[in-house]
Amino acid sequence: MTGSKTIDVSTADLLARGQAFRIKSIDHTGFTVSSLDESLRFWIDALGFRHLYTWTFEARPFIEQLVGVPGAAMRLAMVEGPGHSIELLEYTSPPDRPAYRPRSSDVGSVHLAFYVENIDALLARIASSGWRPVGEVQTVESGERKGLRLVYVRGPDGVTLEFLQLPEDAP
Repeated sequence: MTGSKTIDVSTADLLARGQAFRIKSIDHTGFTVSSLDESLRFWIDALGFRHLYTWTFEARPFIEQLVGVPGAAMRLAMVEGPGHSIELLEYTSPPDRPAYRPRSSDVGSVHLAFYVENIDALLARIASSGWRPVGEVQTVESGERKGLRLVYVRGPDGVTLEFLQLPEDAP
């Protein structure tokens, strides 16, 4: 045998061969926002998350390739709350960045849910930041989650959060 042969193994080939993988944990959830400063005020001042860092990324191949958008540049901040981190992304380019504010029923709409204590006090506090419930607080009336109170809220950028409050007698 003379020489060596290079074999190109694609991802599809690896999957077809049953190559194992394992998701180890969740790192963060990212939200694209219109104003990083306003979003930081909400997550830090209203919700009590801790600001970890803020970075600026100019339009360079690294970011363009990562997000799949030619000319993409951004500022990002990471905040940390109980058991989860939130990445806030304010893109500064390209200039043609439409804002989407899907309804909860629209395909592609997402939300992030948090257990809270005193959902009514939380709603009063976040209202000053422009976050409003999309409907009334609901209470589960039967089943294993009986007594659970929950509500969806939507922020100025269309980001939706769900807040859940366990009943008083919940373990």
